[in-house]
Amino acid sequence: MKFESKLPDVGTTIFTVMSQLATDHKAINLGQGFPDFNPAASLLNFVTQAMTDGHNQYPPMAGIPALRQEIAAKAKALYGYSYDPDTEITVTSGASEALMASILAFVKPADEVVVIEPFYDLYIPAIQLAGGTPVIVAMQAPTENKPQYSVDWQQVRDAITPKTRMLIINFPHNPTGINLQESDLDWLERIVTETGVLLLSDEVYEHIVFDGQQHQSLARRETLAAHAIVISSFGKTYHTTGWKIGYCCAPKALSTEIRKVHQFMVFTVSSPMQVALAQYMKDPKPYTELSGFYQTKRDRLAQGLAKTRFKPMPSQGTFFLLADYSAISDLPEAEFARWLTIEHGVGVIPISAFYQKPGAAESNHQLARFCFAKQDHTLDSAIEKLALV
Repeated sequence: MKFESKLPDVGTTIFTVMSQLATDHKAINLGQGFPDFNPAASLLNFVTQAMTDGHNQYPPMAGIPALRQEIAAKAKALYGYSYDPDTEITVTSGASEALMASILAFVKPADEVVVIEPFYDLYIPAIQLAGGTPVIVAMQAPTENKPQYSVDWQQVRDAITPKTRMLIINFPHNPTGINLQESDLDWLERIVTETGVLLLSDEVYEHIVFDGQQHQSLARRETLAAHAIVISSFGKTYHTTGWKIGYCCAPKALSTEIRKVHQFMVFTVSSPMQVALAQYMKDPKPYTELSGFYQTKRDRLAQGLAKTRFKPMPSQGTFFLLADYSAISDLPEAEFARWLTIEHGVGVIPISAFYQKPGAAESNHQLARFCFAKQDHTLDSAIEKLALV
C-alpha cells in the first residue's frame, strides 16, 4: 500500500528507545520520567471504593463535576485566579491529550507556532498534524559562568509575526529544570499585550519547585490567564503516570473549542480514577509537600554525582537533573547515553533529543538528563555505578 506519512520524521521516541535499552542490558533506568514507587495507599483505596460504588461507566465528557470543582479551588487558593469549573476546566487523558487537543483546536494550516528549544517531543508533531509550522527559538545554553539554561525573551518576541497563532511554554521546564521568575511573567505580559498571541502553558511540574521558590503559573496574572491554556498532570503530582489523567484550564471561549476536539479524541477519561482524585484532592498536603519530597531526592542525586566525574547542574524544578559529562567523554550526547547504559548500567536521556536537530553540533552540549523520581536505593545503586565511570 502506498501512502505519504503525515509525520515522516517521527520514529520511536528516545524515551522508549532508552528504556528498552536499559531493560535489555539490565541497567538502572534514570532516563524515562516515571516513579519506581506506588502512589499513596489511600488514593488506591479511593479507586477501589469508587469501583465498588458503581463508578464504572462513562462520566461527563468534560470530567466529573466534583473533580473540576477541586481543580478550580486549588487554582484559586494557589494562584488567585477563579476558573469556572463548569465551563473553563476540562479533565483530559493525561497532559498529552490536553496539549494535542489544544493545538488541534486552534492551529490551522499556514499558522506559525513558536516553540522554545529544548522542548518536549510532543509539541512539534502536534503542530505538524494540525498543519501548522513550528518556529524554534533556542534557549541560551549553559556556560561555565552561568551553569543553567536561560530564555532570551526578546528573541521570543522577535519570532512572533502576524502568522503566529500560539506560543508554547513549559515551566518548570523539561528537560532543563529551570523555572519562571516574576520578570519572565512581565515579559510574557508584554508579548501578549503587543501581539495578542495565544499561550499554551505546559505546567505539569507545577508542584515540584525547589529552594523555597514559587511556581509562577500563568494563572497568577489576569492578562496572561485571559490568553492562556494552562495544563497540568495528576500523574506527575500523585505518582500515577500510568493513569494518564490531566486537565486544562482556559477561558470559556477557548475551553469550548478544546472540548470539541476532546470529545472526539477520547470523549472522556476513567470514571473511578476521577472519583478517587476528587476525594484525594480534598487534602492539599500531597501536592503542597511534594516539592520537599523531591528536593530531598534531587539533593541525594546531586551530592552523589558530585563525587563522580559528572558535574551536576542546578535544578530549580521538575524531577530531572542535568549533568555535564565533559570530563568523561567527548562523544555526542546520544552516543554517550547508549554507552553509559550498555557499558556502565545506568540509563539516561541525551538533552540533544529535545532539539529539532539532535545530531547537530549546536544541539550537543555534553549533557545528560537524570530522573530522580526513584526510590533511594535505586538512586544509591546508580550513584555507585556512576562513581566507576
